[in-house]
Amino acid sequence: MKQFAIIGLGRFGSSIATTLYAMGHDVLAIDKDEEQIQDISDYVTHAVQADATDESTLKAVGIRNFDVAVVTVGSDIQSSVLITLLCKELGVKYVLAKAQNELHAKVLYKIGADKVVFPERDMGIRVAHNLVSSNILDYIELDPNYSVVEISAIPLWVGKSLRELDLRVRYGVNVMAIKQQDGNINISPGGDDMIYERDIVVVIGTNEDIDKLEKRAEDSVKE
Repeated sequence: MKQFAIIGLGRFGSSIATTLYAMGHDVLAIDKDEEQIQDISDYVTHAVQADATDESTLKAVGIRNFDVAVVTVGSDIQSSVLITLLCKELGVKYVLAKAQNELHAKVLYKIGADKVVFPERDMGIRVAHNLVSSNILDYIELDPNYSVVEISAIPLWVGKSLRELDLRVRYGVNVMAIKQQDGNINISPGGDDMIYERDIVVVIGTNEDIDKLEKRAEDSVKE
């Protein structure tokens, strides 16, 4: 079990926090907004209403003990940079930060961020992960062991429910969301939710398990 600190509970941060917790990891969620904290408190290990730009706050929650910090306050560039810097200076081993633009990303890398992502910009853009599978649309590495992947629904999945597919048991991955062809996004879908043609499934898991899923997706296209 790893320890993750998620700082900033917008759609991206909340989805990562709740999914990691569902996978059995220790998750600390931090946000200045009391309502956001109340909404997520039952779905993470600890939820703290606090200003993460305050060094004493990060020390008080024991941020240095966490394996990974995910800084998702991308819309407030100054806060994002300060929080990322503090996390690294306080000893967090791996810091992933969300960036608003290329300049923001450069600054984040300069101050020590291990990984910078553009979740909004990259949404729907095809990026080949190791040129393995044409089904893989986007690949975000959370840390050296865990990643989030967008994968086009393979024919084998179409017309089946998540319960029938049971991707967690078969491949060890958890479904974070389903992006439907009409543009709607189903966040934290349930077992009865169906996969349809041209849907995009967003999953999180270990890199090893995601590699297995990629291989299965590639094979299904050839069949």
